[in-house]
Amino acid sequence: MTAFLVPLLLIGGLVSAGVYLLLERNLTRMLLGLLLIGNAVNLLILFVGGPSGNPPVRGRVSAGQTATADPLVQAMILTAIVISMGIAAFVLALIYRTYRLTTEEDVENDPESERVAHMTAEEAAAVDEGRPVPDLSRDTDEPDALDALPGLEGSR
Repeated sequence: MTAFLVPLLLIGGLVSAGVYLLLERNLTRMLLGLLLIGNAVNLLILFVGGPSGNPPVRGRVSAGQTATADPLVQAMILTAIVISMGIAAFVLALIYRTYRLTTEEDVENDPESERVAHMTAEEAAAVDEGRPVPDLSRDTDEPDALDALPGLEGSR
């Protein structure tokens, strides 16, 4: 019984550490959390895949093995590794781009989310009914960083 409990506790520890890191505001720690969770899932797939055995190739045998190993487990883990490396490359590109733009690595609150959180009841009712809510504090006719092409206002 303890032989089955130790790998499951290890997998649970990896998942919990990965979730803890994923909830941080630092993008590098978020990436490490994703990688830890991915490795924990790979270990879980390997653990529930059954005991080892003969290679799944006709005519090949291992010493003392009577059953054949399941090739699906190996294929699923290989696919999961490739997918996790793709996700890691994408997140690394996001981290690099964010650092180049803001010279910070921490994720901050979204200004639009902050604005919605501080809406009055009348503004929220207008949004629910589909009526536009003017935001006079931010919208101007001058081009700014939020415009798609700030130099082409005369061509609209």
